[in-house]
Amino acid sequence: MKKIGIILIFVAIIIQGFSQETSAVNKDTKQQVEIIDTTEITKVVLGNNRIVVEDGKESLRVRIGNKGLTILESLEGKGPKVDFQDYREADSFHQDEDDNSEKDRESRARYFKGHWAGIEVGFNNYMTDGYSLVLPDTIGFMSLHSGKAMNFNLNFSQLSMGITRRIGFVTGLGLNWNNYRFDGNNNIQKGPDGNIEIFDPGAPLKKSKISTLYFNIPVLLEIQIPTDHSDLNVAAGAIGAVKLMSYSKMVYEDGDKVKSDGDFSLNLLRYGATARIGYENFQLYGTYYLTPLFKSTKSPGGVDLYPFEIGMAFTID
Repeated sequence: MKKIGIILIFVAIIIQGFSQETSAVNKDTKQQVEIIDTTEITKVVLGNNRIVVEDGKESLRVRIGNKGLTILESLEGKGPKVDFQDYREADSFHQDEDDNSEKDRESRARYFKGHWAGIEVGFNNYMTDGYSLVLPDTIGFMSLHSGKAMNFNLNFSQLSMGITRRIGFVTGLGLNWNNYRFDGNNNIQKGPDGNIEIFDPGAPLKKSKISTLYFNIPVLLEIQIPTDHSDLNVAAGAIGAVKLMSYSKMVYEDGDKVKSDGDFSLNLLRYGATARIGYENFQLYGTYYLTPLFKSTKSPGGVDLYPFEIGMAFTID
């Protein structure tokens, strides 16, 4: 029973463990293996308590990294039979939490985990160089339907570099989709000279937008503030991106659809400032790009438009 349980648990938790980030602060490369076998308990410890299997009379405990679970041997009676644990706060396998030695500080720094990997959903828009949402009349065709101009981000990779247990740098990789939904009955086009101009669809539209896909790389400084039951996390830093694709799409009232790929004189590279605040795995984020959406010499009406995003993030440990 227990051998089968160990195999199943390792398969499940190791898969989850691969989704966790690898800390860049890891000076102790010596792998430690410890086996304790008594009549009451069998315990196997690998890699400075990073992998622990503890087989007792009444329960089986398995831990990999900061995640673990306990399975009761008996299936009778009331109460949970499987209990998941997070060892970031209270580590029952570490008895020297108050040890202020250099090795202990390095160990705590290795356990720092930032908040980047996950999904983000929010709204996007742009402002003029005077930080105004009101566009000049000459480029009124660039006005957006703010309630339907949305962005979606998939942050699929994360690397945490702990300075201390609760302070560190976070970087990673992500994909950023932006949908700029126009408010008027129009779209845009790239003119012969590369300038962005209004496009008249010639018939009523149900919706019209341009969409972009960017590849993001952030560098964040994150601080985690302990509360009664969990952590409040605050992060800020820079974010850079490279454009992967862009297209326009129009849906007519009669149901006809027109989609056109093109670069629309959009900047290939962009960078900006980003910040987020959250509680555990839920955050609110905001990003403002210091690079105009369009090339400065090709922007609509010669007006530079600076994109920004605000929304909610759901991160994954």
